[in-house]
Amino acid sequence: MSLPIENPDIPAFVLVRPQMGENIGAAARAMWNFGLDRMRIVSPRDGWPNQNAVAMASGAGRVLDNAQLSDALPAAIGDCSFVFATTARARDLTKPVFSPEAAMQLAARKIAEGQRVAVLFGPERAGLENSDIAQANAIISVPVNPQFASLNLAQCVLLVGYEWQRAVGSVTHETNEMAGTVWAETAEVEHLAQHYEDRLEEAGFFFPAHKAQSMKTNLRNMWSRMPLTRADVQMMHGVMRQLVRWKMRDD
Repeated sequence: MSLPIENPDIPAFVLVRPQMGENIGAAARAMWNFGLDRMRIVSPRDGWPNQNAVAMASGAGRVLDNAQLSDALPAAIGDCSFVFATTARARDLTKPVFSPEAAMQLAARKIAEGQRVAVLFGPERAGLENSDIAQANAIISVPVNPQFASLNLAQCVLLVGYEWQRAVGSVTHETNEMAGTVWAETAEVEHLAQHYEDRLEEAGFFFPAHKAQSMKTNLRNMWSRMPLTRADVQMMHGVMRQLVRWKMRDD
């Protein structure tokens, strides 16, 4: 039986003989975290539909609603032109082996070329069998602790889903929450540095005299290395002003 593909622009995630409805639901949540809703299920042990899966999906019910059920793996992947099989264990099969990152980069290229891609995930107890992997074009090997190589089904789905999102360029790798402020301008940092240098000069900090210039240079370099916001600069000015007021009262 050839299964229709609702959205060929994303890979199909195929759960092969999953054993627990809860794990299917958790896998659905993991998929939907990354906008993936093409789930295929092959011979689930506890039948389908499964209320435990629905309960665990919690917000990702659309993935389960659209899931396609098959009795055998060939039917589930019959419309795909490239298939990955996930495994954490070495197999006696000659196949290209990719990290999750490289696999999803390749998947993105193949999908962009118009190919249909699927990723196989094995049952919780022992993963995919060699007979399953033999039907795949390549292996995804997750670099886990060799002394504890077992991955929960949903964890593996989440990991591959994340790498898919990275591959298609929709991950922001670093950002800054500015909390109502902006980055300080160079002139503002320079004014702060001068404020501290003047007050420290008055306090006799730059001693002995032959090291004073080096100490001032190091202090300026410290200020320039710090990623200061305008609020930071204002606070640091306030700190120094308060210390000076306190010293004057103490005297």
